[in-house]
Amino acid sequence: MKKALAALLLVSPLLASPVFAQTASAPKAANSQQNKMTACNKEATGKTGDDRKAFMKQCLSAGGAAPAAKQTQQEKMKTCNAQASGKKGDDRKAFMKSCLSNAPAA
Repeated sequence: MKKALAALLLVSPLLASPVFAQTASAPKAANSQQNKMTACNKEATGKTGDDRKAFMKQCLSAGGAAPAAKQTQQEKMKTCNAQASGKKGDDRKAFMKSCLSNAPAA
């Protein structure tokens, strides 16, 4: 009986150590908040100051909803053309340049 108990005591730490080693060295998976922060930071590129703060607040508080699909260039052009009605010449050109480069996602 004593020999069986002694053998069990000698073998049990050897059996438990590989399991412990795996769990202790496993990398920590990123949680959804970290993923959301990463995505929002990428989208906020180019924004600064209060604009960035407002964008990040809105982006991070946007529940679990999937991010909206970005507008295609054709959709941006259509939207900007509609907004530019009545403008002509250099005024229209400047407006279209600004609108197409800053158009928000759909």
